[in-house]
Amino acid sequence: MLADRKLWTKPLAGSVRHFVKPFISYHSTKNRGEFTHYGDQMLVLLKSVSPASDFDINHFAESWKEFFKDYTGYIDQATKATLENFSEGKGPGDAGSTSSDLSGASRIAPLIYRYREDLGKMVRYSRAQTAMTHNNPYIVELSEFIARVIWKVLRGSTPSAALKEVLEENFKREPFTERVTDGMDSADMDTRKAISDFGQMCEVEAAFPSTVHLIAKYENDLKTALVENAMAGGDSAARGMITGLILGAHLGYDAIPGNWLSDLKYYQEITQLLENIDRGKKLNSEKTSEVLETSEV
Repeated sequence: MLADRKLWTKPLAGSVRHFVKPFISYHSTKNRGEFTHYGDQMLVLLKSVSPASDFDINHFAESWKEFFKDYTGYIDQATKATLENFSEGKGPGDAGSTSSDLSGASRIAPLIYRYREDLGKMVRYSRAQTAMTHNNPYIVELSEFIARVIWKVLRGSTPSAALKEVLEENFKREPFTERVTDGMDSADMDTRKAISDFGQMCEVEAAFPSTVHLIAKYENDLKTALVENAMAGGDSAARGMITGLILGAHLGYDAIPGNWLSDLKYYQEITQLLENIDRGKKLNSEKTSEVLETSEV
């Protein structure tokens, strides 16, 4: 597990460039190549999106609750609060915790892939899945910010340019301006010091500028970005998920080291689920074409 929550309490010297079993008790039940509780939830979202014609927040909510019934990994406070709210009868629209953790906005990769040609749905559903567990206005808005950045990157903008463009066009207000600017301005600093200065914790006021730092500093080097993120310690999982998503959109599949894919426990399953999404989109497109042709007759 290369990027992990509180893998270390302080930055370490050297580098770990392959998956290792977590060194700390938060994830003692996990083995090398497995996900943290953040990645596990992202896989639940991918499974929910994969067979469906469209994202369904109720289906995701039921899948998410079912997943945590017998979960043996670490369960954070946001998840505990959301599960309690669900148990009290609240629905997915109002069960979310008030957590300000970056993790709520870090799971959106399946929705980015599914709706990479539909900005409206990409934004709307990213916000909805975030609010289900992190019903904090800033975290919900941050999920939209990230989605809009990736939308621009997929259409040719560099990550740094996309960050600035989205900030200027859609989020020119605090605290977005300060946190994006601070992250960008720190790009010439040593990563482990920069993240230590911002704070290693999972709360967004530390984790978001740290993520911007990683994206701006390693715009053309996904591998080093994720290695240095992990070595900086703290809640590296949420930072790494967003950094990897944006730099991956910019640099493409070949930027990912081959052993990181082959050693990933769920690699084959994820590949199949992505293929299911593409197959479903193709079938929906063909059905739409048939309807249009019929209506024209």
